[in-house]
Amino acid sequence: MTDVRTVRDRLAESGVVAVLRGIDEDLIVPVARAIHEGGVDALEITADGTRASERIAAVDRELSDAIVGAGTVLDAPTAQSVIDAGAEFVVSPHTNVETVELCNRQGVLVAPGVMTPTEAVTAMEAGADVLKLFPASTVGPGHIGAIRGPLGDVDVIPTGGVSPDNVESFFEAGAVAVGAGSALVDYDAIEAGDMDRVRERAAAFVDAVDAARRD
Repeated sequence: MTDVRTVRDRLAESGVVAVLRGIDEDLIVPVARAIHEGGVDALEITADGTRASERIAAVDRELSDAIVGAGTVLDAPTAQSVIDAGAEFVVSPHTNVETVELCNRQGVLVAPGVMTPTEAVTAMEAGADVLKLFPASTVGPGHIGAIRGPLGDVDVIPTGGVSPDNVESFFEAGAVAVGAGSALVDYDAIEAGDMDRVRERAAAFVDAVDAARRD
């Protein structure tokens, strides 16, 4: 398993985490491959559906050069399940101390969800490697400074409502990377079986991220 520092560096280098939610098991590998071919190295497969571990294991097996992780991990038993399946990072919509501590013991990067400075401090004291600002659209890019203020140079990944239209503002505010679901993942194309369109949507988002980080 890749060490935490390497995973953190690769997330920062990628600049974007694709959030794959509710994709059928028979489609998850071709969808993940299309998004990866579009330039996204970090793939977050959510654990809020059935057979999430099988999906993670399949993508991890087929896309060995991608960073495959799990999202919507609500508790420590789920974290253990996805880690056993090969998840290289674990993301939660909230801060669950037991989940953070388990990931620390397993040597897996963990990014709990936070919104307030109090939640951020709790997450960092528990051992969080990265903070997921969620939902980012509710508080906006400026909130990253409020989170980093009491904690210093902590890595923040805003997720929820991030799009090509506003991604530059989040990077200007100090985001190390951004998480994106439907703004990056073309679900209509997935339903139509059009992996070329899936790849193109992902590539367009990556282009927006690259442009934002050059400016």
